[in-house]
Amino acid sequence: MQPSKQNWRSWSAADKLALLQTLKARNRLNWKPLPGPQAQAYACRADVLLYGGAAGGGKTDLALGKALTQHQRSLILRREFPQLKGILDRSRELYSEYGAFGSKVWRCEFAGKRRSIEFGSVQHEIDKNKYQGRPHDLKVFDEAANFLESQVEFIAGWNRSEDPDQHCQVLLCSNPPTDATGDWLMRWFAPWLDPNHPNPAAPGELRWFASVDGRQFECQNGDPFILVDGEPVYDFDPGSVESIEIIRPLTRTFIPARVTDNPFYANSGYVAKLQALPEPLRSKMLFGDFAAGREDDAWQVIPTEWVRLAQARWSPNGRPTIPMTALGVDVARGGRDKTILTPRYGHWFDKQICHPGSATPDGFVVAHHVFEAREASTLVNLDVVGVGSSPFDIVRAAIGDKIWGVSGAAGTDELDCTGQFGFLNLRAQLWWRFREALDPVNGMDIALPPDPELKADLCAPRYRKGPRGIQVETKEEIKLRIGRSPDKGDSAVYALAERRSNLAFGSI
Repeated sequence: MQPSKQNWRSWSAADKLALLQTLKARNRLNWKPLPGPQAQAYACRADVLLYGGAAGGGKTDLALGKALTQHQRSLILRREFPQLKGILDRSRELYSEYGAFGSKVWRCEFAGKRRSIEFGSVQHEIDKNKYQGRPHDLKVFDEAANFLESQVEFIAGWNRSEDPDQHCQVLLCSNPPTDATGDWLMRWFAPWLDPNHPNPAAPGELRWFASVDGRQFECQNGDPFILVDGEPVYDFDPGSVESIEIIRPLTRTFIPARVTDNPFYANSGYVAKLQALPEPLRSKMLFGDFAAGREDDAWQVIPTEWVRLAQARWSPNGRPTIPMTALGVDVARGGRDKTILTPRYGHWFDKQICHPGSATPDGFVVAHHVFEAREASTLVNLDVVGVGSSPFDIVRAAIGDKIWGVSGAAGTDELDCTGQFGFLNLRAQLWWRFREALDPVNGMDIALPPDPELKADLCAPRYRKGPRGIQVETKEEIKLRIGRSPDKGDSAVYALAERRSNLAFGSI
């Protein structure tokens, strides 16, 4: 008799012990999934599968079991190689009867078919290049919340097989993210993880998605499309779009699992250890609650809770009946960066206007978007670092002193609101002013649109205090740490910025 998720708790202690011994013996010689969520995930045919949530849900065994019994060439990754010790130890228990291990690869034979199961790591952003052009029909990212979105997207690009009968899958095994590194999971799987999603999905339900330049498109089906002005177009002539990329959506799903679904842990001391964790870590690890507040870094510039409160104050009809106060513009600097325009009406920030870097190739195009977005009296605060100088010149020629060219490296002699701390540069001052505006004790009641990516960007930068004052991470430092540029956050910060006479800014 096999336990189900519903009746396991009613079994006697002796029956549970006997079953566990049987399962352990069976899984050493002929791995099979545990009944419940693990079996559901094992049978899942999604192109991209997120499994887990809570600790102890059988994520490691699912990855190893799929690699041995369902796939021919597998790659199992952790962010740092020492973190692989536990999964390597378990692989020796499961695989030793089927093959040999050497050079970080198991070479096995199962059910008359050869298996290659490789283990690796991508500690730094550049490490992803080690896996360029190397196909695997199963790509596993163990503790996926520790990986950068750019690493996962890049490596998953070679999830393929020459065997037409071989199903290919990207398996993301993960607990909820505890910092900004894993926030991309919330965007990739919003229908399952975001409690405010307008069209929520059931566990295991397949949905179609496409990821383009870091932007997630949820599609009704698997029909291919092209992007025109950043929006999907399905009705197109394939013969007339040779120079345009045709995008084909893939299926995704999320299957949650808890420690109580795993008979090996359900009645062990491990449950008590999870129950003893402090919140919000307890809710994340015990219940797999992706919505539970994450732990902020001690040196995070803007606390996550302050951003959450500002987004909770926002409503589509909340815009004051005043002209647009300011327009913050962050110009794409190439790669996956985006040009972002943030309209502000007093304390109320409108939804941001986003253009992929590929759609804003020069200053004339950026200036055109600025003219389209602003009103006659609107002040424009535009980042002039790098490529921003070109659109600045074009816009200034038309609107004169109603544009401010913001140079983050420029100096400033201002102090924080307490009068105790200065700032290393203008970038630090502007980010700190945004922090002060969101601080609930200051009563400014800033209202921000409820965009998860904006929230992640605003919560990404960290700061330190030095002899010259508060210093905020540069864009380049943030990109190295989280794998993307906080474009939406910078644009919002520029929208709130004010040019003052005592700035020693030296900007254009």
